[in-house]
Amino acid sequence: QVQLVESGGGLVHPGGSLRLSCAASGSIFSNYNMAWYRQAPGKQRELVAGMTSGGNTNYADSVKGRFAISRDNAKNTVYLQMNSLKPEDTAVYYCNKDLRYYHIAYWGQGTQVTVSS
Repeated sequence: QVQLVESGGGLVHPGGSLRLSCAASGSIFSNYNMAWYRQAPGKQRELVAGMTSGGNTNYADSVKGRFAISRDNAKNTVYLQMNSLKPEDTAVYYCNKDLRYYHIAYWGQGTQVTVSS
């Protein structure tokens, strides 16, 4: 099982940037396709960015061109660089294995991102 700790969230003005980090432990991190998700109040959790173990990336249309996912397998860490943030990006952000490939039994606490003027 993979344990996950997300960090890097905060309050940012529209147009600003944040870089989220996700430290993973407990399994062979580099073997997994990983993803970032977010859940806004009153909405379902959605996948915003994915990265395969081989380095291929994919993004939700709502964040394409603004967000970038990356990983450092040596550090067991996944990153999400978020630029040109909008108020609608406000949510709790989580990382995890990519649920399109794996069953997910555990979620970390996530990190809150608030975009507001």
